[in-house]
Amino acid sequence: MSETESAAAAPVAAAESKPRRLRGHKKGAVTCCVASSARPGVVASSGEDGCLCWFDLRTKDALLTMEAANKPISSICFKPGNEDFVYISAGNEILSFDVRMGTQSKPLETYNYNRDEINQIAVSSKGFLAAADDSGDVKIVNTIQKCLYKRLREAHTSICSSVQFIPWRPWTAITGGLDSKLAAWDFSKGRTLFSIDYGTSLPSIEHLSSGSAGQCFNPAFVHSVAVSEEGILGGLYKVCAVARGDGAVDVVDLEYELAPAKSKGPPRAAILTTRSKGAELGDGSCNQSRAKRIHLDYTMGGHTAAVSCVAFSAFGEKGKFLISGGNDASVKLWDWSKGFYSETNSKVDLVLDIDVKKKVNWLCTAPTDSDNLIVCDTSKVVKVYSFR
Repeated sequence: MSETESAAAAPVAAAESKPRRLRGHKKGAVTCCVASSARPGVVASSGEDGCLCWFDLRTKDALLTMEAANKPISSICFKPGNEDFVYISAGNEILSFDVRMGTQSKPLETYNYNRDEINQIAVSSKGFLAAADDSGDVKIVNTIQKCLYKRLREAHTSICSSVQFIPWRPWTAITGGLDSKLAAWDFSKGRTLFSIDYGTSLPSIEHLSSGSAGQCFNPAFVHSVAVSEEGILGGLYKVCAVARGDGAVDVVDLEYELAPAKSKGPPRAAILTTRSKGAELGDGSCNQSRAKRIHLDYTMGGHTAAVSCVAFSAFGEKGKFLISGGNDASVKLWDWSKGFYSETNSKVDLVLDIDVKKKVNWLCTAPTDSDNLIVCDTSKVVKVYSFR
């Protein structure tokens, strides 16, 4: 059996088994989850009930349930280097907690710099915290000096839905919004480094008239962005994945986009024109030897509704798989890297397709003695799909 066949065989078997169900949230949907890197098998989740739950994947019961907020929690992340501390966003507030205090924990820090509801937070290894909100702004907080460091604005004209730091570029962050834009920032200076507008590429007349079954014609809003860890797959790839409202997932070569214009070859306008033609076909056949992007859509077995979240796998060869979850109640696992520098997406394999029955809010992966895919959907239960 080839390496690809072997990688595909185990996950496919998981789709036939029922997931384990982790119960701890009281009501509403589970909004977010994050896997511990310091404690293998430990996963934290947040919910509309304002609670944080910690689970050990070896058991079904919650290790800890903390009533952290009196409103829905939209995002959660660990403090890099010390996972005894966790940050959450609820409404327009950011709160931090010491997990060791258990149910008696009170907020250690509270930040109220965002004027509108926060959609996602992220914390860098340098102690900067980014918060993306409904106004389109991103606030950067210095958690060491406990003050507002920078306000990133004017790249997004609508809701800013997602923000991540780029680990190998300590002063760079990337954001996505419901204006269909992806933007990279030098947040030390508060300026954009590049911006991609997914709203400029429309479906072709041929596809609109053919009524292709399963094709999603929603706007290409950016719902979620995932940045790969440094050094994945032998250090060959420094990329981000983009979850789009039109049902597509894009993988973008960040180093290419961030490179000085003179080192890219043809002018950016020429690349955009070529890429737009490929996007209109919906087959990812744009000039990827130059633009270095993958476009995963319904023609490859992709999503038939908006993609809500994306993540790179932490199990097996780290980053080998890209996982996407959508409003079509499906989770898909892609073996993406072999197609990255090819002229088409023909080498990209859809390894796993799971019907989770409900719209997906968030997902993450956690390797233990088995490979675990954790899914948060519109129910109050966290679902775990495992395969060896």
